[in-house]
Amino acid sequence: MDVSHWTLALGIVLLAFTGNAFRPIYRPVELSVGLSFFPSWLTAELALHHAVIQVVIALWLARAGAVHDAAGQIGLSLWGLNVALLALCWLRGFRARRAIEDALAEALGPRWTDFIDRPLADRLPRRPQAWRWALPTPRRRDVEVRRNVPFARLPDGRELCLDLFLPRVRTARAPLLVFVHGGGWVIGHREHQGQPLLHDLAAQGWVCASVEYRLSPRATFPEHLVDVKHGIAWLRERAGELGADPSFVVASGISAGAHLAALAALTPNDPEYQPGFETADTTLAGCVPIYGVYDFADRERLWPDPRGIRVVQAVVMKTTPEKDPVAYDKASPLARVRPDAPPFLVVHGSIDVLAPVAGARSFARALRAVSKAPVVYAEIPGGQHAFDVFHSPRADLTLQGVFRFLAWLRSARR
Repeated sequence: MDVSHWTLALGIVLLAFTGNAFRPIYRPVELSVGLSFFPSWLTAELALHHAVIQVVIALWLARAGAVHDAAGQIGLSLWGLNVALLALCWLRGFRARRAIEDALAEALGPRWTDFIDRPLADRLPRRPQAWRWALPTPRRRDVEVRRNVPFARLPDGRELCLDLFLPRVRTARAPLLVFVHGGGWVIGHREHQGQPLLHDLAAQGWVCASVEYRLSPRATFPEHLVDVKHGIAWLRERAGELGADPSFVVASGISAGAHLAALAALTPNDPEYQPGFETADTTLAGCVPIYGVYDFADRERLWPDPRGIRVVQAVVMKTTPEKDPVAYDKASPLARVRPDAPPFLVVHGSIDVLAPVAGARSFARALRAVSKAPVVYAEIPGGQHAFDVFHSPRADLTLQGVFRFLAWLRSARR
């Protein structure tokens, strides 16, 4: 093909990719996971980067001769349309501010920010740092990161480790957050997820830790949860050494980590999940699960393609809901809701193809029906799975709401 036809063909492909960021494919699972997710996620959260690169390439194609015949002209028009859609996609990320602010006001009251202690309010970021959207990987000089700190030894001799994120300027009895990474319970690593949350929260004076846990198929539930609780117990025991307050520990996580964080919050001090450390205190002051899975049995048939959850059942549970319904109740936060649950902020993207947003809505409703503590549900417009991995308008504005919720929670507990 000559340059004009290449321009036309690439314009069609690029439009399909950008359209997928607005309306991804939810079924069949082979298309949603294998084809739709990654282009949708990377386009939505890095839309401005895509637009700039495409403008440069389009100008080069025009200079190379694409502008001289009909095919090239149509192709360049498609490129221009695609850049406009990318700009719209990027601007849509700013809707996250209104979504999470409205959710917080609905659950906590219209003047909820008045109850945040002044020292905590003064450390909250006033607005996102727009320059970080150009270089979206987090780096902060005011945060000390300690990698690969052992916190548990498994029966086979392997060590589990965590990463610590500490403010360089320490305050006495800092609040403590435990973060659980995602990866479908089978992959993922603490070094690559939750970094904007962990760095920015540590810069506000929090002590943060990202914990490791055993992965399936080698691990079978509840081994994942046991490891997370071991991390909570270890951190609480050493809170004094870290300058943290052992009476105030909050859990957060993304995807599979959100599922485990929610379960940890809903099973405080349960000896079934604390073998060898049954007397350790694993209670939590709050929980912020982000695009999690809350019902392993899919009782309400919310998965667009049921084969998606069946893979989890086969790999993580290694049994079926029909054969062992009790095990599925124990593994599903939806079935573990309780009146004395700590405050929750449940965050989910509206176009998530890997963890259905309907599941987050159902969990928030069920928790609100029984919990005596506030339950905030924030649905982020245009948010794909993993939307918080990079600094972007959607990620940063959502995280600002998370930071304010945590500051309110800290103030309320005091």
